[in-house]
Amino acid sequence: MGQWLLIGGELLLLGLLLYWLIFITEGAYLGRRAVILLYDLYARRYDDIKEWSMVDEATYVARPFVREVGALRQPALILDAAAGTGRLARAVVEAGLMPDATWVLLDGSAHMLAEAQKHLQGAGVTCYFIHHAMPDLPFPDAMFDVVTCMEALEFIPHPERALAELVRVLRPGGYLLITNRIGWSARLMPGRTWSKQRLYQLLQALDQRHISIRPFLVDYQWASSVKPGIFQRPGRAKAQNSIAYLEELADFEYNEE
Repeated sequence: MGQWLLIGGELLLLGLLLYWLIFITEGAYLGRRAVILLYDLYARRYDDIKEWSMVDEATYVARPFVREVGALRQPALILDAAAGTGRLARAVVEAGLMPDATWVLLDGSAHMLAEAQKHLQGAGVTCYFIHHAMPDLPFPDAMFDVVTCMEALEFIPHPERALAELVRVLRPGGYLLITNRIGWSARLMPGRTWSKQRLYQLLQALDQRHISIRPFLVDYQWASSVKPGIFQRPGRAKAQNSIAYLEELADFEYNEE
């Protein structure tokens, strides 16, 4: 009897470990390939699992984002790193905001990127889709007016390096938006999430200015900041050198098959 209890306890611990590795941390501690594989597997069901409401997305995501980007940086060239199914771009487009923006959606999961492309095709906004995994970014320094990375840094290897990369590709005076996981689930991801104080220190160390960290929905903080320097108008949404570079880099095409 005791032996069976011992085996049952070991199986329970193994099951809890697998649940933590796969469902709670979404493969983050198994390496980048595991994370990408899991997102590829769930890509078509991802939006249904999240149960996003377009009304809520407009209220809590799109409008605050556009307000903080401001008129100065428009028409904006926006990088959404680890873009997933294109949540941010879709929220902004659905809300009828920033129609002149150019969006660059980058993700390591081809299936997630395919979902983003499927959603945004025919939406009347310029988008480039780039299949590339973080933490490193395939862009020159100071390329983008706006850089975002939402609900993703905790799943990226070396999140501090990823954060430095996001700042690197941002223009002087450009706007950075990231999210930081908090709450009980954050405590289950040691080394992948930050306290508010630690995040503030990281952004300060990267010389970011006008740092603001506030609660966002249930499990995250919304952290925005500005890269030091004077922003030279206008935004680069239509800049020919940037567009030429993106057209050469963005060779991803959605394939239904």
